[in-house]
Amino acid sequence: MSFLPRDFIETSEGLVFAVVDSRLEAERVLCCLRYAPAGGALRKLGTTEADAYLLRHAPTYRFISKRLEARLHGVPPSRIRRHYRPRERATALLTASRRDVLEQKAARLLELLSSQGLPLDSLGLTGSLLIGAQTPRSDLDFVIYGREMFFAARTIVGRAIATGTLADLDEADWRESYERRGCALSFEDYLWHERRKLNKGLVEGTKFDITLVDENLPADSGPVRKLGPARVRAQISDASQAFDYPARYRLAHPEVEEVLSFTQTYAGQAEAREWVEVAGILEETAAGRRRLVVGSSREAPGEYIKVTESRP
Repeated sequence: MSFLPRDFIETSEGLVFAVVDSRLEAERVLCCLRYAPAGGALRKLGTTEADAYLLRHAPTYRFISKRLEARLHGVPPSRIRRHYRPRERATALLTASRRDVLEQKAARLLELLSSQGLPLDSLGLTGSLLIGAQTPRSDLDFVIYGREMFFAARTIVGRAIATGTLADLDEADWRESYERRGCALSFEDYLWHERRKLNKGLVEGTKFDITLVDENLPADSGPVRKLGPARVRAQISDASQAFDYPARYRLAHPEVEEVLSFTQTYAGQAEAREWVEVAGILEETAAGRRRLVVGSSREAPGEYIKVTESRP
């Protein structure tokens, strides 16, 4: 049984977790609780709320990763009653005889991407639509498998926005996204970084985003030692994995080799040769290499990546 980031798993208690790592640790799937049953439906939970829920109702799923030296959620495969895969959801949606309004919009964007040359098996749907918990106000969360396919999808999205086939977010949409993220940057800084990523837009008035999942990334080895909060200013030497999960930025810095971001807010945040200011948690690997981690929680309060000097 294999798991990928952006997959969802449902436990025998009806709890739904988002997978965050493709490697099992101590016979557990590393994940985070996203939905819990409430009144016959599923209720979405924030990071703090999810931790509190598990502490009260299912503490065995709280897990300390020795490899990552982080408190996560971990589910033994024996407790999984359903595995939701974004690829399968996208395929099923395109062949469905009946779709609700949100599903119709998702299908149209899948068809647009496919018509521009992206193979169907590189496309997936995650988030609420993956598990059937969507409402008319839900956003659309697309997964693009493979680095080449993801960058092709960004080009398609950018071209479609430029020609009016898709729409860019307006200021109210951007502000709502900013407030939901709880970003440590100012709104103006957040907006400057986001507009150039070409991974968000509107399809018939509904917000969507596209996220890269690379199935061939080598896994990080652990354990790591946390050294505490730190802030550095450095030039990006390599941003080829900036949209990965976690996003990875190599630094030209005498002490800190790289930045890892586990929050989607800072994926694609900087490009090679740009100067950045980064605040996060400093870690040291068993080999003595140091890295700065942004995203100790999904919201990552006080942690950020900010371009201070963009490339020409």
